[in-house]
Amino acid sequence: MRSRFTKTLFRISVSVFLSVFLINSSRAQSALNNDSLFRSGAEGSGRIWGYAFGDFAYKSHSDSLSRGGSNQYTGIRAQTSMFQFRRIYLGYDYNISKKFSAELLLAAEDNFPPGAPPVGSAAGTTTTFAAGNSTGDLLTNQKMTFYIKNMNVRWKGIWKGTDLVVGEMSTPAFPGITEKVWSYRSIERTIADIRRTPSYDFGVALQGVFDPETKNFGYNLLAANGTSDKPDYTPFKWFYGDVYGYFAHKHIVVDFYADYQRLNWITTWHHSRQMLKGFIAWNSSATDKSMNPGSGFTIGVEGFINNLKNDNIETFTVGGADTLSTTPSGLSMYIHGDIVKNKLRFFVRYDFYNPNNYVNTSISTKYAGNTSNYNDNSFHTVYNYNAATPSVTYTTTGDQTYKQQFFTAGLDFKPAARVHFMPNVWYNSYSSQLVSNKDHDIVWRLTFFFAFGKNYDNGGF
Repeated sequence: MRSRFTKTLFRISVSVFLSVFLINSSRAQSALNNDSLFRSGAEGSGRIWGYAFGDFAYKSHSDSLSRGGSNQYTGIRAQTSMFQFRRIYLGYDYNISKKFSAELLLAAEDNFPPGAPPVGSAAGTTTTFAAGNSTGDLLTNQKMTFYIKNMNVRWKGIWKGTDLVVGEMSTPAFPGITEKVWSYRSIERTIADIRRTPSYDFGVALQGVFDPETKNFGYNLLAANGTSDKPDYTPFKWFYGDVYGYFAHKHIVVDFYADYQRLNWITTWHHSRQMLKGFIAWNSSATDKSMNPGSGFTIGVEGFINNLKNDNIETFTVGGADTLSTTPSGLSMYIHGDIVKNKLRFFVRYDFYNPNNYVNTSISTKYAGNTSNYNDNSFHTVYNYNAATPSVTYTTTGDQTYKQQFFTAGLDFKPAARVHFMPNVWYNSYSSQLVSNKDHDIVWRLTFFFAFGKNYDNGGF
């Protein structure tokens, strides 16, 4: 009798223990993956989040010289169709305490698809790649893989209204405001991002507001390596600065950004880059709490100039060469808005980019830049499918002067929260300033986007 009672008591005790353990584990797991708890700053709370976007794309026309540099369709031949992911994010945010939080972000993205020209080839050279080879963030077996994009610790309220952030983080260039108001990173980068101004970097930042109660005016200052996730290999740091203000009950935002980096600094060559960028936007659905660019109507204009000191090598018609300071510039204008609220939206955007505003064909025959992503070569592409191993050949022409015009338009259908399907057209034209040569790339896409753990339906605000 005692033995049966003991066994029963043991079973009850084990059941109670397991129940308590599972309940506590569930609560702990909930705390470690709870967006509202994390946002409230609860100690020991965290959230897993992520998103992905990609397309079914069909390229109907290809530029004859494979121009475009870092755009993702450069070098892809016409009549090519593709299923592809263009970005996959997986992140985890954690509140260490009420004063400290940590951020981890893994990313698989930014791949140049098969057929893209090699980066940085010298003018007049020819390079052959086997069909299927590509550059970008791929393993040697051509599979996508995650890399560490953000890993940082945040000291909240180091003084009133200001946080100190140390580690690898988003830069002030565009992720904080302009990309969120544009709201369609799944369609295309912002105009500064297209020129590959870093979206993330390793350094130390002060992020804050001048008016902690209303949070209408703020700033973001960062000193970083300038090499994104790569180890630092230069003695020169990249300095970023951004100030912004919201007006008219946050219906209007104005943003000013600047950066500076020395690139080469010897007695005979002082070479540097320094960007100035301005942005203004209006959103009809804003409240005193925040903008809501995923609802209502949004109109935005963004422009930049980048002062490249002693950057271009100008080759003269009569012989000889000299260094030339240039100011590449870009302007982006867009509108997006509701057709059927919470279900169907539209977007339209136009960009203009000029890589060199000092081209003078009466005295010069060539301009060769030294700053990454402002020195695109054009490529003549030859596809060979008769050989035993199909290959693609690229011959550079050395033209770094061509102006670009970008256009996109489409619809945004949202069947559920955080799920989007977006038929759109992607168009980029090229026009040389040295010779008469105009052509374009055009791609038709059905883009998809989905997210979890964070609300990205309103631009991420």
